[in-house]
Amino acid sequence: MHFLEYERAALADLLPGLDDALTGAPLPTWETPGNPGLDHFRAAGGPGLLVPAEHGGKGADLLAAVRVQRAVGSRSPSLAIATTMHHFSVASLVETAARSSGMEWMLLAAIVKENLLLASGFAEGRTGQGILNPAITARVEGDKVWLNGVKKPCSLAWSMDLLTASFPFPDEDGTARLAVAVVPAKTPGLSVRPFWKSPVLAGTESDEVVLEDVEVPGDLLVRTDVSVDGELDHLNTVGFVWFEALMTASYLGAASALVERTLARPGVPAAARAQAVTAVESAALMLRGLAARASDAPIDDEVLAQALVSRYTTQDLIGRVLDVCVEALGGMAFVSGDDIAYLNSACRALAFHPPSRSRMHEALAGYFGAGESLRIPA
Repeated sequence: MHFLEYERAALADLLPGLDDALTGAPLPTWETPGNPGLDHFRAAGGPGLLVPAEHGGKGADLLAAVRVQRAVGSRSPSLAIATTMHHFSVASLVETAARSSGMEWMLLAAIVKENLLLASGFAEGRTGQGILNPAITARVEGDKVWLNGVKKPCSLAWSMDLLTASFPFPDEDGTARLAVAVVPAKTPGLSVRPFWKSPVLAGTESDEVVLEDVEVPGDLLVRTDVSVDGELDHLNTVGFVWFEALMTASYLGAASALVERTLARPGVPAAARAQAVTAVESAALMLRGLAARASDAPIDDEVLAQALVSRYTTQDLIGRVLDVCVEALGGMAFVSGDDIAYLNSACRALAFHPPSRSRMHEALAGYFGAGESLRIPA
């Protein structure tokens, strides 16, 4: 068995040509703003990866998607992380379409036919702010809704065709509940501004999206039953599981790229190679177990808890991998090229994605220890 064999086979099968394109240029090519990675992703049919086959998509399940994201992350961390935000939005649309008699299926078909990219305007990026604490607000007048606010950072900001944005929406008794809008990128009032200043993961296009009185058509608005500070409803539970699994797989791919370089370097002790491979493959096994559980039964609090455990265990394992690989590769390798220092920095960014470690501990302690419902992680 070759390292990353199954992941790259899944990528070649589901998104043919993408791996060849990414191996055709060195890592720094794909990590700069405006790089052609997203063009290759579209050309390979990437936007439709999770869209069911009945709507023209690839119909990938969670296991296949996890493998694809790890493979992409091993070639370009920026592309894997940026496209995770697209896949997260699509997975939520797929779940909505399965439980609704609305027009979501038409949007899914359009994503495949027109190779549309979806950016995610859910609350994220600030330590301690949860995915269900939106920075976008709604102004409601009768049946009309206008959105105002700023999402920063927002991956795919410059290349998106559609923005999926969460915001508090008052129900009949005035309770603020989470709603999700799908906003075309060319809608009047929507603009993009530069924000990301770090060279690390600059290829994700994680800049600032501004909404100023952006009107949302009623058929592009989805209301949920969850209050902003309440418990997850089914739709948000499904979305959160996909987010955690795919984002974790993307960063695992970046760490795997460093392991791959360690395996290929002559003179690296066998113990260091074994330590590095054992760590990343342990994390991969956890993600496969999570995907199998999500496929065997409906996604619920138990699956969400498993997703959180997998994410944070993987984050800790990646830290161990970085220490082992950077030391084993040596100082000359570190200073004589960009890849090692870059991958070492890029992998650290998994810690910035929700939920925070402290809130995750609180949620899991209550769930496993006292049998409480799994509260909204922040």
